[in-house]
Amino acid sequence: METLEFQAEARQLLQLMVHSIYSNKDIFLRELISNASDALDKLRLATLQDGLEADATDLHIELEADAEARTLTVRDNGIGMTREEVVELIGTIAKSGTAELLTKLKEAKESPELIGQFGVGFYSTFMVADKVELVTRKAGTEGHGTRWESTGEGTFTIDDAPDAPIGTTVTVHLRPKDEEDALYDYTDSPKIREIVKKYSDFISFPIRMGDDTLNSMKALWARPRSEVSDEEYHEFYRHISHDWSEPLEIINMRAEGTFEYEALLFLPSRAPHDLFQRDARRGLQLYVKRVFIMDDSRELIPDYLRFVKGVVDAADLSLNISREILQQDRHIQMIRRRLVKKVLSTIKDLLNNNPEKYATFWREFGRAVKEGLLNDSDNQKAILDVATFASTAGSEPTTLTAYLERMKEGQDEIYYLTGDSRSQVENSPHMEAFQAQGYEVLILTDPVDEIWVEAVPDYDGKKFQSIARGSVDLPKDKEEPAPEGDFAPLLTYLKEQLTEQVKDVRLSHRLTTSAACLVSDTDDITPALEKMYRAMGQEGPRVKRILELNPNHPLVGGLRSAHEQRADDAALPETAELLYGTALLAEGGDLEDPARFAKLLADRLARTV
Repeated sequence: METLEFQAEARQLLQLMVHSIYSNKDIFLRELISNASDALDKLRLATLQDGLEADATDLHIELEADAEARTLTVRDNGIGMTREEVVELIGTIAKSGTAELLTKLKEAKESPELIGQFGVGFYSTFMVADKVELVTRKAGTEGHGTRWESTGEGTFTIDDAPDAPIGTTVTVHLRPKDEEDALYDYTDSPKIREIVKKYSDFISFPIRMGDDTLNSMKALWARPRSEVSDEEYHEFYRHISHDWSEPLEIINMRAEGTFEYEALLFLPSRAPHDLFQRDARRGLQLYVKRVFIMDDSRELIPDYLRFVKGVVDAADLSLNISREILQQDRHIQMIRRRLVKKVLSTIKDLLNNNPEKYATFWREFGRAVKEGLLNDSDNQKAILDVATFASTAGSEPTTLTAYLERMKEGQDEIYYLTGDSRSQVENSPHMEAFQAQGYEVLILTDPVDEIWVEAVPDYDGKKFQSIARGSVDLPKDKEEPAPEGDFAPLLTYLKEQLTEQVKDVRLSHRLTTSAACLVSDTDDITPALEKMYRAMGQEGPRVKRILELNPNHPLVGGLRSAHEQRADDAALPETAELLYGTALLAEGGDLEDPARFAKLLADRLARTV
């Protein structure tokens, strides 16, 4: 027997392990099963490619728990190791125990996945163990095996094991149970089954405990769709999503070549209650070679597709890859781009070929998808292609492509109006001229609509234009005539009277029946957007708007005459205030002083009865 001493930095690393750098100690078993699975893969590959003479007919992993002795054993009949390989591979900690590694590990107490990135996952066993024994024998070699043993205190012993079978056996001598420290009883059969089911269910080799096989070995994403029933897909979806509804659509992906991965994604049929909550769990499950790595990998899917559920299984990533590395890994970025394109193309296929499914999807998730118009410029056009919007053209939503096909000759812009509801938008004074002349207007009622229309310049060369902003003129009214001379004094008077409320007063060409309306200047933010910013704590000066008057309305005509005949009448300022207030209410705005407005209106009505 030979006793060797760990290097000083390796001893520090082991102490970090013992004092729970992992926030979840359960994953020590995942590490041991993953190592065993790798050994089985290597043996199978060696028999196929290198002609190794070894029995590969029943490759498996065996778990054995002894509650009395407080041991948990993980045994495989894989490739095994020579004595030299034990020193080299198990001793990797001593070789890679650099100061940089220790610094990163000390800083990573809330990111335990970092450990596996440095190839030291085996030593996670010391979080739960007083002592670890390893017995191994290399397949295809003559002679004895090797025994390795350590308490993690700074030294390890290595010795011959004459009767060792082919493969590797790791025996973990467990520390006493301490649930306050998240140290569970790892000889407990239900706990072992729970860990295997969660982390290693899709390992492609059987994981046995006694006469039972604990893992399903059913990696649905690796099987051709023709070989998997809808019910199997639905059960898997329920397992990963905790949604008892059936998925709306199933998406299979496989990439081969320089970087291989498989993916199985699901579009849900209904939105979760926390879809728009910031602290909601989201992201895809990440596997590496059938080994569960991460439950909510946000790096694989953008936030606006956070409702997508599923699994990505990458062949060339390291086990326990950290979230920090995921964010920078070019392979992950490539997978993300392809997943996004596949999801968007699937939505487009639903739009074109399954209107009923698409309608369900867009009703549940359209608001979230439109968020991508703000932060995914690469796919902005693809998102607009699959989006549908309410429209004055009919009761059914329309695509932008269909809108463009219906545009009137000479129309150069896509007209829209935002609001809280369809009825509010349809009854807005801004709609009057557009409805009278048969111009289609998109009805945008989602809060995100207020923002994305500012970020998207156009669709197929046609600019988005709010009919409540700027001097929107219908194509036949290319030039805005100057205000009629008879109205100029009234416009000047009203601008002076309402100087605290409006930036200008002018005649309107968008009104046909209403007396007045309020519009935003071309470069100003809308009132709804201003309100949203204030709700987020972004205070700023209030943006004044423009009051437009309908010169053909009796009220405006009467006000002009009254101003000409009795400019000093004390009732005129009140009329101006009422005119502004009614314009604000007509678009669903909030009066600054509702009580005063109500009193003015009541007094005015009293004088007319």
